[in-house]
Amino acid sequence: MRLFGTAAFGILCLGAGAAWAETPVAADNLEVTATRVPEPADRVPVYISIISGDDLRARHFTDLRGVIATVAGAEAPAGGDAGPASAVPSFWGLHEFDAFLLVVDGVPLGGAFNPAIPDVDLTNVERVEVLKGAAPVLFGATAFVGVIQVIHYPAGAASNTFSAGYGSQGSWRAAGAFALPSIAGVSQSLALDFKRDGYEDPREHVRKFEGLYRAAGNVAGGTLRLDLDATVVRSVPPSPTPRVGDALTSLVPINANYNPADARLDEDRTHGGLSYSHPTPLGEWTSTLSLAYSHINDVRGFLRPDLVNADSQIQGRDIDDDYADTHISSEIGHSLNLTWGADLLYGRATQASRNGGYFPALDGSTPLPRATDLHVDEINGVYDRRVFAGQYIQLDWKAGSRWDFNGGLRLNETYESKRSTHIDGFDSTADTFDDRKRSVARLSGMIGVSYLAWTAGRDELVVYANYRDSFKPAAVDFGPDNTPDILKPETARSYEAGIKGRLADGRLDYEAGFFFLDFSNLVVATTDANGDAIFENAGAERLKGVEIEGRWRVAPGLSLTAAGSWHDAIFTHYTSDEGDVSGNQLTLSPHWLGSLGLIYAPPWGVFGSVDVTYVGSRFLDLENTAPAGAYATVDATVGYRWRRYSLSVNGSNLSDQRPPVTASEFGDQSYYRLMGRKVFVDLTAQF
Repeated sequence: MRLFGTAAFGILCLGAGAAWAETPVAADNLEVTATRVPEPADRVPVYISIISGDDLRARHFTDLRGVIATVAGAEAPAGGDAGPASAVPSFWGLHEFDAFLLVVDGVPLGGAFNPAIPDVDLTNVERVEVLKGAAPVLFGATAFVGVIQVIHYPAGAASNTFSAGYGSQGSWRAAGAFALPSIAGVSQSLALDFKRDGYEDPREHVRKFEGLYRAAGNVAGGTLRLDLDATVVRSVPPSPTPRVGDALTSLVPINANYNPADARLDEDRTHGGLSYSHPTPLGEWTSTLSLAYSHINDVRGFLRPDLVNADSQIQGRDIDDDYADTHISSEIGHSLNLTWGADLLYGRATQASRNGGYFPALDGSTPLPRATDLHVDEINGVYDRRVFAGQYIQLDWKAGSRWDFNGGLRLNETYESKRSTHIDGFDSTADTFDDRKRSVARLSGMIGVSYLAWTAGRDELVVYANYRDSFKPAAVDFGPDNTPDILKPETARSYEAGIKGRLADGRLDYEAGFFFLDFSNLVVATTDANGDAIFENAGAERLKGVEIEGRWRVAPGLSLTAAGSWHDAIFTHYTSDEGDVSGNQLTLSPHWLGSLGLIYAPPWGVFGSVDVTYVGSRFLDLENTAPAGAYATVDATVGYRWRRYSLSVNGSNLSDQRPPVTASEFGDQSYYRLMGRKVFVDLTAQF
């Protein structure tokens, strides 16, 4: 803790910082996720994909599933235990809600707990960067298999668009992003997004408001930036479908909803951040301070595999999610850059869950009860405080015109204090009170190299390789059950090698990579002897695979994308309550993934896009006895643009596939299905 105190004191003394650490870079070929300072993505020795905001707007994608649809080996089906406004991304064959890092404008979103996907604002996006593998040392002990960074236009800039649309199942949306007039030299921008999503399940819906205000100005020879944003979510979640034997039960209709009559999953989140950047004799100094608070009401029910009983919960939780960082980027000569500093993630969460039970009729012949009318069988409470601190240094050395060496080292200091209470509604002698603590100090790091092997005009071939050693404290699931344990940190070592570059006079960008990751202490959801959901550390896993993607700009306004991957994610050593599953595939991890996309976006006239994604067969259970078949989805847009206006018809999952895509960690042996077909008619104005 002495080192943690030193890091925290240093951050506070060096000054306040921002809701983002760097000004976004407009050029499509530059990235900031791996290095903080802008670097050509084709020279950084990691697999990194960049999706432009213009492409997202051309495709009318408004969720995380669409954002990474063209990224090789990645998928993010909407929904999951965090509700229909969320998603569960997977990278490298690992389908876990917390295995990746979500960053928005340089700040981890969800911080010390879990990626806060329902709070991602995809209005006024300049670009999205997707990095494969462990998070850079610049972001600490936060992820193993991937980083998604959403970068909005900076203050004073915007997409300057307004759109409104109406869709199937009573859905509607309206969003706008505008650069505001400068006042006294202060640049400003504002983005607002309102929407309602309806679904084939008539009870399920999401109403969401997001607003982001950004400002920046010169202060004392440096740049001071301000972010203020708010998110309001009001939703009724779906019911996951139980698995009986080796398949989802056919006794439960696809769109059945057995949640209590007063079910809801609501969130209010506010966030503010400051940034200050200033040149110094040592280099550019930037400090960041980000403070966020969320209040969540979670009322739900989960049907048991016996298809007779259901468990209810009335849960409230409050989460503080804070981040601070200070660093200096030092240029030494013309070939060496050092980024060094310290950061702090702080999370505090309180939760109380009043649980009961009820007996829903599968045919809907009896009204569903209100959760507030049910007997309280137990009350489970959690108070959790997490502090992740670290000091880091990252080196980028360009040895000549062809070699680029990148390496980073980080000292991580993590501390968690967890107080759990269980009050039994039938037997007071079964009440329990637990206090647990865990602290870990550990080094993590990365080393990589890239080599420009061939160049001809605008075309090139770059070969790269890297090694990463990382760890991550176990996530907190915020489920209804009493889970007092603080599990061991997850650890991983990964190797990656690949090629990237350009062909066809720079019009074809390509990247291909091989990865190999050894994993220890992966947190998995299972059940105890009473059938209650619990989490435990699995023994060891191995992830390996090959991924390839490309983007071909065929002509002005016309581009093609293609991506494919083969993954092999297995348990190398794990004995669960269901037996020894060593050698088995991880659940919901397909061997094959692929996508094809086309965008036709001329400045006027007819425009459109089509995206086809393929997900191979996978298993729903640890024993690999419950297979789920392969499926393909189609998203498409067609419209007409004149002057500043455009009218379009946009469809997602036009094939209306409804396979199981995400396992519930709260409902025993239950699975969420892929969202069904949705069609929107949108009117867009460009200013």
